[in-house]
Amino acid sequence: MADTLQDQYRKIVREDFPAKMHITFEDGPRRHTFFYEKAEWLIGGERQGLRYGENPGQPAAMYRLVNGNLRIGDVETLQPGRWLVSDVELLQSGKHPGKINITDIDSALNILRYFQDDPCAVIIKHNNPCGAAKGKTPLEAFRKAFLADRLAAFGGAVAVNRELDRETAQAIAENYAEVVAAPEYGEGAMEAFAKKKNLRVMRIRNMERLGNWAGKVFLDYKSLIDGGIIVQTSYSPSARRCADLLPARAEYQGKAYEVRREPSPAEYEDMVFGWLVESGITSNSVIYVKDGATVGIGTGQQDRVGVAEIARDKAYRKLADRLSHERSGKLFADAGAGEREEILAQVKKLKGGLPGCVMVSDGFFPFRDGIDVGLREGIGAVVQPGGSLRDFESIEACNEYGAAMKFTGQRSFRH
Repeated sequence: MADTLQDQYRKIVREDFPAKMHITFEDGPRRHTFFYEKAEWLIGGERQGLRYGENPGQPAAMYRLVNGNLRIGDVETLQPGRWLVSDVELLQSGKHPGKINITDIDSALNILRYFQDDPCAVIIKHNNPCGAAKGKTPLEAFRKAFLADRLAAFGGAVAVNRELDRETAQAIAENYAEVVAAPEYGEGAMEAFAKKKNLRVMRIRNMERLGNWAGKVFLDYKSLIDGGIIVQTSYSPSARRCADLLPARAEYQGKAYEVRREPSPAEYEDMVFGWLVESGITSNSVIYVKDGATVGIGTGQQDRVGVAEIARDKAYRKLADRLSHERSGKLFADAGAGEREEILAQVKKLKGGLPGCVMVSDGFFPFRDGIDVGLREGIGAVVQPGGSLRDFESIEACNEYGAAMKFTGQRSFRH
């Protein structure tokens, strides 16, 4: 009898990947070989690798680089042995991790590496953030990230860039998470997780030096259907500080256009925060951020107007859910009809929490219709790459609404 789907999820898929892997680049007499070793953990008294790949039935293995130092043009790849997620310590597992657990944490670290000055939390679901936030403490950062989208956070991977204290661990344990990662765990934190037997608790000590990975590149491999491989250097955002942002200017048919209002200091901070979070989101994407936290995230769409609307609509829905939870502890869908009507009226009045937000786009707006989606909701500022032939339309739109806008001069697609 074939396994049921539940049986498939429980089964550990046998993998026969070799202990070592070599990838060699040759150009005439010049040769460079990357050496990798397979990562395993001691689980239940046995050495175990990944539970399975993206789906049950897909064997998978994770390898960590043990030598490297390839220079391509003026780009030098990461030094070997400076491991992060490929060398995690499993402090608690129940079920050992699968490929998705690892790659979700990797996606979180891809964002967290830019925010070492503040406690920051990122919650990843299916390789995209459902919430990201900065705070004065790890607890504040986690709560802001969690409240950005409580429903999507269910079963997600939580990464925090500071030692996890008891209070933050208890807040995480009140909900269902698949994975938690932090550089260290304080007194009482592991006890808070003990009741969640299948929660994978990972310690990644190098997260304390995660800022060293900001701006660093590695070789990024993409396998094709016929076994071919595309190799590229990894993306590195050039705009990582307020001073890196560019004026929103354009010329069209001999006329110069420029956004008149400068961002406020808070808007500048949210522009940089949002742009760096954006680097870890599947394109096409548009997000809204305010006060160092995501408000609405739209991911992986084919048109920019549509993804701006999805991010807007999610902000409305998530605020309704949050207000319902704060009022009665219920999901919005489980609230009474009268209560739902009151909540929706409040959400409409608040415009989904979007007024004053910064709108962030990973690619330029080809026309003003995309940027108008946010402006009509009262956003205060926009950050985008610029470079459209019709940038003047977006500039005019911002001036009509009194919004600020800055260009990054760099696209941030992630596929």
